[in-house]
Amino acid sequence: MTAPSDILRAPPQAGSKVHHQFETAPQQHEAAVLGMWTFLATEVLFFGGALMAYAIYRHAYHAGFRFGSDHLKEMLGGINTGVLLTSSLTVALAVHFAHLHNRRAVLIALCVTILLGLAFLAIKGTEYKLEYDEHLVPAINFQLDAKDAAEIYPPHVQLFMIFYFVLTLIHATHMLVGITLLAITTLMARRQAFFSEHPNTIEIIGLYWHFVDLVWIFLFPLLYLVR
Repeated sequence: MTAPSDILRAPPQAGSKVHHQFETAPQQHEAAVLGMWTFLATEVLFFGGALMAYAIYRHAYHAGFRFGSDHLKEMLGGINTGVLLTSSLTVALAVHFAHLHNRRAVLIALCVTILLGLAFLAIKGTEYKLEYDEHLVPAINFQLDAKDAAEIYPPHVQLFMIFYFVLTLIHATHMLVGITLLAITTLMARRQAFFSEHPNTIEIIGLYWHFVDLVWIFLFPLLYLVR
């Protein structure tokens, strides 16, 4: 059985179109993968800085952050985690089938991945609606009575919710970008010539999608489970 890492590293098949700046198809493939990993490295720096700030403030204001975390919907977050892990499988299968030039299987895998991504956003939107109804949205609908604040809410709950919304909205934005790229790729993959003209496209987008999924794997326990 082929491991997922082997699927992602598989070179393009012979016959793929080689652009003029490259000498061989493997060189073109390696340049494309290196370019995406370089971009993802900058994303790691961005998310790493945000998560480091979150960790520092959580340590400093543990009671408020824990109280805020207790009000998140861990069941919805857990369902979304399962949805994203499944989407990682389907996008890996799309990459695998692309190297086999199985157009029908690629289209099915990409469409399933898109549907799973949309399901994630729909569940996340439902979660935001519940948090809005519970008056947990800072600056918009965080109705906390100053007289009862010290009795009911520990300090800095609103700071936790700011981190929560900022981190999850940034992640959702990356999800939207990934879904858009997958949708465009699906339309392009309807043409059989796509696999020879753009041999690395599905693999590169697959790497981006895996990264977005990995970010959520960090966000889910840090925001929902570390109490």
